[in-house]
Amino acid sequence: MFPRRLSGLSILALSLGLALSAQASDGHGDAPAAHAPAHKAAKPTAKAESVPDKAASSAGVAPPSGVSMVELRDLIDQKITEVRAKQEGPAVVRVSPRAPRARKAPSSTGNSAHATAAAQAHRAGAEGHDVHWAYGGDTGPESWGMLKPEFKSCMLGKRQSPIDIRDGIAVQLEPIQFDYRPTPFKVLDNGHTVQVNLEPGNSITVLGQRYELLQFHFHRPSEERINGRQYPMVAHLVHKDAEGKLAVVAILMDQGVAHPMVQLVWNSLPLEKGMEQRSPVMMDMNLMLPTERLYYTYMGSLTTPPCTEGVLWMVMKQPATLSREQMGVFARMYPMNARPIQPAAGRMIKEGQ
Repeated sequence: MFPRRLSGLSILALSLGLALSAQASDGHGDAPAAHAPAHKAAKPTAKAESVPDKAASSAGVAPPSGVSMVELRDLIDQKITEVRAKQEGPAVVRVSPRAPRARKAPSSTGNSAHATAAAQAHRAGAEGHDVHWAYGGDTGPESWGMLKPEFKSCMLGKRQSPIDIRDGIAVQLEPIQFDYRPTPFKVLDNGHTVQVNLEPGNSITVLGQRYELLQFHFHRPSEERINGRQYPMVAHLVHKDAEGKLAVVAILMDQGVAHPMVQLVWNSLPLEKGMEQRSPVMMDMNLMLPTERLYYTYMGSLTTPPCTEGVLWMVMKQPATLSREQMGVFARMYPMNARPIQPAAGRMIKEGQ
């Protein structure tokens, strides 16, 4: 009895042996049976042929009748190779693992500007450069609070400026005591506005507190609004007291006759941004003020980064005037440099009577 599971190689080996025996019986082998009777030689030949035929058939080999020894060996070798290949299985192909692709995080229109601003701020910090804020684009007002930790009040502050001044409480406000006198000045184009730096000697006193005038600058259009109305331009006069607290006098500017003090500023405009140009004449800041000195007042912030809060605002009710040509000079340099209106958030606004 053969084992129940005989490998293909064993079957082929058996087939080869039987086939060789059969070939020998037929007179094709190395030792032919020359002395066997002719009538008896047919029996073993037929019997030998039937065995390898059955074995070869089970192993997938065609019966060897009429096949030479060389052809039979080649056929058996071929089948042995096929059986070995099946037993060994398919060739294994080793593939080097690839790093998984990073999935792109979903983005939305609402947060793309903030993400870009944060990325630019990180890149600028890594390169040791100062962060450049602007009035539009990825680093515009909506993103100021993301550009630097020092600017977080621009995003998180609760008393930000400018505001739409309306529904003020009509009261008798203490007049602002202006102590202005002719002073040397320099004009600076700082990349955000035209700024006029004055030497010490000018001040205001309000509510018993004295504030020194540091500088004034311009915005187009006006940042603050009066009952929804926005003016073509505004000048902000920035003062600071001995404790570092700030007070800003805002002078709204409408189109009309030329302003002599503004013309002095335009005459000394520097040729390049970042340059400071000294004026050959002095400026009398009293001529910057309107004849009527009533004002609105509220507590707010700086309107540019870092948006520091705790700033006392006094907005003159009567606007000054600039000629069309004077407005055109600034418009060519800064077509728009005004921060959007901020929520009043229930702040008290007083209107002088």
